Amino acid sequence: MTKNVRVRFAPSPTGPLHIGGVRTALFNYLFAKKHNGIFVLRIEDTDQTRYVEGAENYIINSLNWCNIAYDEGPGKNEKFGPYRQSERKHLYRKYAEKLLASGHAYYAFDTAEELDFHRKDHESKGKTFIYNWHNREKGRLVNSLVLSEKETQAKINAGDDYVIRFKSPQDETLNLKDIIRGDIKIDTNILDDKVLFKSDGMPTYHLANIVDDHLMKISHVIRGEEWLPSLALHYQLYRAFGWKVPEFAHLPLILKPTGKGKLSKRDGDKLGFPVFPLEWEDPKTHDVSRGYKEDGYFPETMINFLAFLGWNPGTEQELFSLNELIEAFDLKKVNKSGARFDPDKTKWFNHHYMQEQSNDTLAELFKASNKALEDIDVNYIALVIGLVKERATFISDFWDLTYYFFQTPKMYDEKAAKKAFKEGTEAVMNHIIDLINDIEDFTVENLQHAIKGWITSNEIGFGKVMMPLRLALVGALQGPDVFDIMFMIGQAESVKRIQAMIKKLK
Repeated sequence: MTKNVRVRFAPSPTGPLHIGGVRTALFNYLFAKKHNGIFVLRIEDTDQTRYVEGAENYIINSLNWCNIAYDEGPGKNEKFGPYRQSERKHLYRKYAEKLLASGHAYYAFDTAEELDFHRKDHESKGKTFIYNWHNREKGRLVNSLVLSEKETQAKINAGDDYVIRFKSPQDETLNLKDIIRGDIKIDTNILDDKVLFKSDGMPTYHLANIVDDHLMKISHVIRGEEWLPSLALHYQLYRAFGWKVPEFAHLPLILKPTGKGKLSKRDGDKLGFPVFPLEWEDPKTHDVSRGYKEDGYFPETMINFLAFLGWNPGTEQELFSLNELIEAFDLKKVNKSGARFDPDKTKWFNHHYMQEQSNDTLAELFKASNKALEDIDVNYIALVIGLVKERATFISDFWDLTYYFFQTPKMYDEKAAKKAFKEGTEAVMNHIIDLINDIEDFTVENLQHAIKGWITSNEIGFGKVMMPLRLALVGALQGPDVFDIMFMIGQAESVKRIQAMIKKLK
């Protein structure tokens, strides 16, 4: 690729960033890094009525947590700034006027009530009302194409509300290209004349988007499938301005786990998984939405499972580091069809990345998440985690897997007790207590040698000894190797727990 690659992620700060948005940001990031390009963050906040306090910071924090930080954007390398559209309002009027002067746009003064009348009138006749070539100059609609220049200016001077509409051409076929979807043909006769600018001085998304992409020298527009219907207008705007058209790629939808319909927050609430990267508290209602970070997912998990929502490397490999994704990523390997979200697969990824974390890192996270560990040495916690890590998928799994390393069992599993503690068990356990007390150097190896040797020499079934021993130490028939548990909790505590079980169950 010879030209300088510059891509952008342009979310609106109207609430928390959906994982679909994170996926769009990720694909832009991967493409930029693959081609030694620049990843730009632009905040599209022209619609101030939908602006939500804190949403912009949430977006930035989410990208940073996912390790896909932007190269240019608000507060960072502002080479083409500002990067908030609300701070670029002065630019858009000038470009709207250029389109008016070139005849590619016109003023329209129709009120909302008048447009509603036309829609209902068309519906009553079984037709669909479209504001375009077939009615814009017939006198039924009020615009500068039917008014004289003097009449138009008089209405503007009088403060009449207006919009500036794009003048979509008649009887033309647009031949558009999309990296993912290939060649697309559009008949301009079916296109409506979209609003580009409003009399309140604010542009619509369409105008601001094109102007900003041009001024920021965006080479590739990689965005969601929902923007595909706007491609024809955006292409025409570039042509009207005489600007070079960037390359477009429209990503497939992320579908519900059932495969039917777009993934929503409601799906996550219903099936018990987050759809946002970080926890979000609504500033008005104070409702809290779950986040992947707070639910115990690692950023590596997030990146890996999102990469596979719509993209396929063409190999059997499923586990990719971020650098490996950059190396393998190709927009031509992105599918056209929607990608079904699989909550179980995300857990599978997280289990893998759990195993890759150091025991020390996991110990810090585990301690921070559980008040019962406040006074426990983090180095001890790290040793415990090393014994059970392979069974864990989330940090929250660790307590159920390790509680008996930190506190004496208060109860014994009823079924396990009936299975493990039988006639003769008390005598066997008392022998084990004697063996434990006789060990001077209390190590795993010496424990194994003493107890296994005694079992073998007395020709006792291992289950008759090891099951009640495990029950005494854990309170259930679960956990890692019994000798590892005894070593970790210590000689005195091991004896104490066996004695407590004998007293409770005999």
